Amino acid sequence: MDTHQAYRPLSFLEPFGVAVVHLFAGPYVTLGHKRWEVPEGSKQLLAFVALRRRRVERRQAAGTLWPCGDDERAAGNLRSALWRLRRAGINVLIADKSSLALDGDVLVDLHLTEQWATRLIKGLAAGDDLAVTPSVADALDLLPGFYDDWVLMERERIRQRILHALEVLSERLAAERRFADAIEAAMLATGAEPLRESAQRALIKAHIAEGNLTEARRSYRAYHDLVYRELGVAPSDEFSADLGISEVQLGRAVRGRVPLPRPASAG
Repeated sequence: MDTHQAYRPLSFLEPFGVAVVHLFAGPYVTLGHKRWEVPEGSKQLLAFVALRRRRVERRQAAGTLWPCGDDERAAGNLRSALWRLRRAGINVLIADKSSLALDGDVLVDLHLTEQWATRLIKGLAAGDDLAVTPSVADALDLLPGFYDDWVLMERERIRQRILHALEVLSERLAAERRFADAIEAAMLATGAEPLRESAQRALIKAHIAEGNLTEARRSYRAYHDLVYRELGVAPSDEFSADLGISEVQLGRAVRGRVPLPRPASAG
């Protein structure tokens, strides 16, 4: 089989000697430091089963992945996809006559990332959970290039979960005076969703916590101009007030630079 050195995944997804199905920037499979590419004709099947946390009926999988044509043809496509996986040496699925499931020893980056995000959101994160790596950005784009409904819904769900986690992570790191990491976590969130008010607030707060008021002002002005350009409004007073420093007066000064649109006159 063709293997090569795997790209480094998120720091908390490195169980050595355990097979991991990667759906972020994937799908592909790693075992230790080796990476296996999934055959093109099997990618949808592996992704579909990996997204589930239970066994999947073969008929359901075949009908969802190959809706065009009759049941017999869809079942044949499923058998072909399974055969390609086995031929590539990717033995992560258990199949019987009626159902499919991941092998119980196989991990999925999506599931592990969701657990990480949940620990942060619930205030249970510690140790390695408080690390920031650039590969977190991959987790904001589940199964790139897939546009099926069953992918789109899950992509948006996990995206929102991770954005919330990054905001909490930024606040935790700032509280621990790890300012560079706090700013990086917030910037990952704002880079993914520039108009997200809570992410922009986390970034500005991290700058303030470090004592870099110039950077805080710059970030505020950039966000103000973006919101006005895209939505025709200024950041809310609540956004500025929540920053918790007297320098929030800069918000009024910035808003004074850009006249807000007047309401249309009646009649």
